[in-house]
Amino acid sequence: MSIYKREAFILVIGDILLFALALWAALAIRFGEIPSRRVLDLNFPAFIPLFFLWAAIFFIAGLYGKHTLVFKSKLFSLLLKAQIIGSVLAVFFFYFIRYFAITPKRILFLYLAISFGLVFCWRVYGVPLLGFRKKQKAILVASGEEAQELWDEVNGNPRYAFHFVARMDPSSDAHRIAEDVGRRAAEEGVAIVVADMKNRAFEPAASQFYQLIFSGVRFLDVHTLYEDIFDRVPLSLLRDRWFVENIPPSAHSAYDLLKRIMDITVALIIGIPSLVFYPFVWCAIKGEDGGPVFIVQERIGRGGKIVRIPKFRTMNVNDGGEWLSPGDRRLTQVGYFLRKLRIDEFPQLWSVIRGDLSLIGPRPDIRDLGKTLEAQIPHYAIRNIIQPGLSGWAQIKQDLPPQSVEATKVRLSYDLYYIKNRSFALDLEIAAKTIRTLLSRSGM
Repeated sequence: MSIYKREAFILVIGDILLFALALWAALAIRFGEIPSRRVLDLNFPAFIPLFFLWAAIFFIAGLYGKHTLVFKSKLFSLLLKAQIIGSVLAVFFFYFIRYFAITPKRILFLYLAISFGLVFCWRVYGVPLLGFRKKQKAILVASGEEAQELWDEVNGNPRYAFHFVARMDPSSDAHRIAEDVGRRAAEEGVAIVVADMKNRAFEPAASQFYQLIFSGVRFLDVHTLYEDIFDRVPLSLLRDRWFVENIPPSAHSAYDLLKRIMDITVALIIGIPSLVFYPFVWCAIKGEDGGPVFIVQERIGRGGKIVRIPKFRTMNVNDGGEWLSPGDRRLTQVGYFLRKLRIDEFPQLWSVIRGDLSLIGPRPDIRDLGKTLEAQIPHYAIRNIIQPGLSGWAQIKQDLPPQSVEATKVRLSYDLYYIKNRSFALDLEIAAKTIRTLLSRSGM
């Protein structure tokens, strides 16, 4: 289990246990005595679904994210927002759903106050104590920008169980690297080496690295560690062999079927009610400049196939795939609000039903821009190996859509992570975080 998954598991279990403790305390205060078995049996069954609903809200709010413990300044506001949303749902449960009406309402409000205090103290003071341990010394054998990111993140962050004491160039003599690691393990207590041990440059010294295992040295794959920490693939560390080993042309047939069922179901559930907006959008666009209401863009779909995707028109000219700049005059006033509220993308739901798009997947490029990026960024076309989507891993990880080649490289690193690790569970996580983004109106 990775560092992140282990931490998230501890957080979930701790939160649910504290929800239960908060209810016990609320019952004790309400009745002025230790709750009897009868009182517990009467109230706990009604609250148990609420505990798990609360955990789901915490997940959507990002309270099980990798940096929840690091940025404590954001913890209070995150918990408060989650508490408000959870409180609204809890009130709905206990006041409007008949099954839950057996619980006295004063207990609910006592529970809300106590649970907030307990969870906040647990996150700020309790969780860090669980991770308290002596940091191990490590050596990073990698070069490039991503290697520097890895060095800065691990050494600048107290949450990791090790820190780097040295960094070595993988292009150096493999025998010398092995000797240096062995010497530092003996003299300084270095216990971890982070490197791409599949690199053929290390083959001449394979026996030396093997002997280091008996000295207590543990080897971690640099790609795996980077992905585990940053949720994206390190582009500068990749070789053609990585793509052959990690990018399957297709997923399991059961996953494909389940994903397609989800696409059609959700697209219909959202698409049919969205028709209510169409007359108002038509009037707004026609009233502003009298131009066409819809545009049809040619975008790059799965396997490089060109697909035609409809949208509400938001610009006064065809952008041809050129990036928007702040205050871009090509964007109409109506178009600004349509994009702000994501209403301009409603017609794309019919492309999902048709099968040209999925709900979740790499965002499809406009044809001309996509061809340009393929010529400028190595391996960029690999993102077209799967069905593109309305929302994706890159969209929930990057604050703003890429407006440069460098930002697009970062998007590609997220897309590769998704392609490698795609699953129905990951799709659900992306969907939940997309909803959170839309509700918070961030990144729009």
